[in-house]
Amino acid sequence: MKGIVLAGGKGTRLRPLTYTGAKQLVPVANKPVLFYALEDLVEAGVRDIAIVVPGDFQMGREQIIAAVGDGHRFGARVTYIEQDAPRGLAHGVSICRDFVGDEKFVVFLGDNFIREGIAGQVQAFRDGAMNAVLLLYRVPQPQGLGIAVVQDGRVVELQEKPAVPKSDLAIVGIYLLDRHFFQAAAGLQPSARGELEMTDALSRLLELGYDLRPHIVQGYWIDTGKHIDMLDANRLILDTIETRIEGDVDEQSKVYGRVALEPGARLVCSVVRGPAIIGRDAVIMDTFIGPFTSIGDRCRISGSELEHSIVLEDSVVADIGTRIEDSLIGRNVQLRRSEAKPRGHKLLLGDNSEVGLA
Repeated sequence: MKGIVLAGGKGTRLRPLTYTGAKQLVPVANKPVLFYALEDLVEAGVRDIAIVVPGDFQMGREQIIAAVGDGHRFGARVTYIEQDAPRGLAHGVSICRDFVGDEKFVVFLGDNFIREGIAGQVQAFRDGAMNAVLLLYRVPQPQGLGIAVVQDGRVVELQEKPAVPKSDLAIVGIYLLDRHFFQAAAGLQPSARGELEMTDALSRLLELGYDLRPHIVQGYWIDTGKHIDMLDANRLILDTIETRIEGDVDEQSKVYGRVALEPGARLVCSVVRGPAIIGRDAVIMDTFIGPFTSIGDRCRISGSELEHSIVLEDSVVADIGTRIEDSLIGRNVQLRRSEAKPRGHKLLLGDNSEVGLA
């Protein structure tokens, strides 16, 4: 089987962070979310992977290629296919027709996170006679999502953001498909937003009489398109880490719980309460780092308190008078205390920002 990872999209829900970078490269527990998708595919035995990247219409293409390379670090062979414009998910899959050939294949949205992996589903699809498997997840508010209706172990209907949903089963951004998908997608017309929609292509498969099976995800699935979703995914990953102290901890510092301290990182007169990860060559001084916090490489954090937050690499947080929590702070950010003293801050800061807090 082959794999397709869709890594386009404008990342509007993560702005301003994504004005200067691809949303799929925003890290979860100090690893780009795109890497988790690639690792899940390889773990499932899918090693020949195409990544659909944006063309010149948006930044991110070169960043993704630089980060992933030829795929050998993941145990994969990676091919890059450019999508000339944001024409929708079904279009992104359709342009991979020559890459896929007649093999079964897996489509994985590059900003989706599924903690349980997909190895079991891939094996069942590889060995089975069904034409497609849709991963589904029960959600409390299905109105804003693609929804599947299931009867007698088969998908019988699909709804796109229905006002009155017939089910609470949201379609996860992971699809197991065979060559008949291309037949269904070939006749699609653009939706009201000018894109070829996956829900329309899958509905067309049903109309043509093909066999679509459901798999209901029992673990955790997160579409990391919003900053609170990134924080939730970060929490789930950090909750699985083991203690690994490879940096330096001075005598005045304390480490509680499960903490990963990467090589070159230093704790000086600080407290870290895990689960947490501190990146390479980061310096934490006179600071409290609370649970579910990821500090990127080469960050400098001093005189501050952070909890349930993500700080990307090369950022500085200095002398903040109140605790920072539930925050996603971009690369090369300068966050320093100014003279006035507000009671609290919740922050979503883009790359290369510089903010003085009053």
